Amino acid sequence: MKVKDHLSDDVVTIALGGKIMPGEDLTSFQGKVHYYLGLNKTRFVIDLQQVEWMSSAGLGALIAAHTSVLKANGKLVLANVTNVRSLLNLTQLVRVFEIHDSNSEAESAVRN
Repeated sequence: MKVKDHLSDDVVTIALGGKIMPGEDLTSFQGKVHYYLGLNKTRFVIDLQQVEWMSSAGLGALIAAHTSVLKANGKLVLANVTNVRSLLNLTQLVRVFEIHDSNSEAESAVRN
């Protein structure tokens, strides 16, 4: 799994890639969310374009991040869910997450 993050104005984008499963990288993802929340950054785009596969632990990490951001009165959206859309549909998480086809759409959504 790969985790890359960047801050653009007031929006944090965290791009995940590879196979999302339990381990150090998943912990790193969760740590990055809490790091930015600690800096009072509450607008998040999680870019899943490079994700090949996701385990239940990966889904759990996304849900935990979403919950943490909501508790901070923020907003977290997903972008580019192409390879994991069927998983999100199957688990009904499409009802939980706001999903956008591109990073630019997602960034606009978290600013509104």
